[in-house]
Amino acid sequence: MIINKYFSLLRSLTCFVLLTPVLVITQPQKTYNSSEIKLALKKLNVLGSVLYIAAHPDDENTEFLTYCSYEKLLRTGYLSLTRGDGGQNLIGNEQAELLGLIRTQELLQARKFDGADQYFTRAVDFGYTKSAEESFEKWNNKKILSDVVWVIRKFKPDVIVTRFPVTGEGRHGQHTASAILALEAFQIAGDSTVFPEQLQYVNVWNPTRIYWNGWAPAMRSMKINPDTLLSINLGSYNPLLGKSYTEISAESRTMHKSQGFGDSGWRANYYNYFLLMDGEKAANDLFDGIDVSWNRVDESTEVSSILKQALEAFDDANPSKIVSFLVEAYQKINNLSDNYWIQIKSREILNLIRACSGIWIEAITNEKIYTPGSKLIVNTGIVNRSDLPFIFEGVHVTHQVNDSLVNRPMVKGGLLTLEKEIQLPINIDYTQPYWLVTERSSDMYQVDDQTMIGLAEASPPLVAHFRISINDATLIFNTPLLYRENDPTKGEVYTSIVIAPPVTANFESDLYLFSSNEEREIIVTLKNFNQKLSGRLKLNVPDNWKVAPVSINFELTKKKEQKQFIFNIKPPVEDSRSEIYATIVFDNKTYSNSSVTIRYDHIPEQTVFFQAKAKLLKLDIGEKVVNNIGYIMGSGDKVPDYLRELGFNVDVINGESLSWNELSKYDVIVAGIRTYN
Repeated sequence: MIINKYFSLLRSLTCFVLLTPVLVITQPQKTYNSSEIKLALKKLNVLGSVLYIAAHPDDENTEFLTYCSYEKLLRTGYLSLTRGDGGQNLIGNEQAELLGLIRTQELLQARKFDGADQYFTRAVDFGYTKSAEESFEKWNNKKILSDVVWVIRKFKPDVIVTRFPVTGEGRHGQHTASAILALEAFQIAGDSTVFPEQLQYVNVWNPTRIYWNGWAPAMRSMKINPDTLLSINLGSYNPLLGKSYTEISAESRTMHKSQGFGDSGWRANYYNYFLLMDGEKAANDLFDGIDVSWNRVDESTEVSSILKQALEAFDDANPSKIVSFLVEAYQKINNLSDNYWIQIKSREILNLIRACSGIWIEAITNEKIYTPGSKLIVNTGIVNRSDLPFIFEGVHVTHQVNDSLVNRPMVKGGLLTLEKEIQLPINIDYTQPYWLVTERSSDMYQVDDQTMIGLAEASPPLVAHFRISINDATLIFNTPLLYRENDPTKGEVYTSIVIAPPVTANFESDLYLFSSNEEREIIVTLKNFNQKLSGRLKLNVPDNWKVAPVSINFELTKKKEQKQFIFNIKPPVEDSRSEIYATIVFDNKTYSNSSVTIRYDHIPEQTVFFQAKAKLLKLDIGEKVVNNIGYIMGSGDKVPDYLRELGFNVDVINGESLSWNELSKYDVIVAGIRTYN
């Protein structure tokens, strides 16, 4: 009976998935302070939304996002066409997909400051281009347009704002393309004959207007007088938060650390200007003529009235006093007909009930990495830090072995714990960013599941659902399973659970260069994520390349153990461009995954399991005319290593050694691809 009750409640909550961004939480959800609760209470009676559209991470105007989130109290979103895969990296040597993963996480950290939601299309940032036409050719214009339309239909913005104009002043083809796509999507998102396959999940949507968020150099170039445009003071001060929106936005922008975008907060008026691109022109405000009240929802008068009472009765010294209003509103709102805003506001109310009550929940595992089929123990805990008479009914964890009825009163400040055993399915998916599950073959990521398109990341595979009740209302609060450790310098650190292959194989390099016919050693490192295992490691190369030995038997006796194995590779006589693959066989199963873990303090730890492979390049460079190279390093630059592999002597030089006496010993000086950054 309890399981049926639980699942019926859970089904009523999972309808949020198609309508709201999925946030992968890497630490327990924080409890809001009183000022944040008051802002969230005010937001409950605002039913309006705005979507900002640009091309890359760091293109977004964080001042505008912050202003919309905390001053106008709108549902605010940023759609970045790409994940920034082609940008620079000032904090490490990750490039391409791994850099895109870092920049995705930097955007999500930025959104924690400015309060916006984050979305993407399937477009890959392939680097700088001068024309929007080249962007469309590489991206497949129709597919990326469908992604933009999909996000608009799902997010349902009243107003769309672009960072760039359609006329090219953005000085980057992808910038201009983002504006062209936004304008076209604005015009067709309400047409049911366009991308009709989407309508099994979402309805058509007609935003009211679309504006360009102009900036001074572009407006001067276009001979636009800003006095003729709609203007907004984004430097307003919020006394509840104790900061101006430009100060908060600086904290948001500083999260783009891979791009060196640390910013200082502006503490005075800061006006931005907006030019109408299409739709109804606004006179004084972007939301002129748009009803952002509960009038948008049928039969919602009573809910709106209760929420207003909650705001009036709010006591910042005792937020729990208004929980009865919130619970009543939550029950009544779920009795209304299915509606986009009902679902959004239900989630907001539920989060506020938790915040006002000071409820803390956690689900902690003993290890960070597990393999398919593993059994593990989850230690769950819940604390009620209010005087309210909550009852803890129980907790359900994904793939748990048994359920149980608890029904224990939640005494103020008392920690209620429950140990849960779970059994991971043998066919559970490995941890992997959803857009990297299928290897791309072009400048677009391959994502076949329509419901995943647009999301910043997938929902966590392992979640604990806590059931509590008060009076006649039952509430469910969720948290992902996390691993917790105490770091001597960082203190309490939470990490997401990783589902890993039993064993992985990593090449020491992603590219091996051969400038002669001589063979060379290649080292492959096996890492054990399971218990004791033994098998065979094999390298697979094209017929014109030779590898010895063909395979090596191995044995790994403990978890996390790593061992290196040496193979000899001989290239063909002729120039050749090929790939080498590692496969691991044990227990009559074949595995071919590498493992990469990204660790930076400003983003959650990320683990990726790519295919275990590397590139092989035989290149006859002829007689060398230089030998000693002085290389001025750029950001995230691997060229010196490749030059050394070709037999050159390479010294990396820096600003301190840039004198004639130092440079005279080199045959040539090479400036790295991002030296000027």
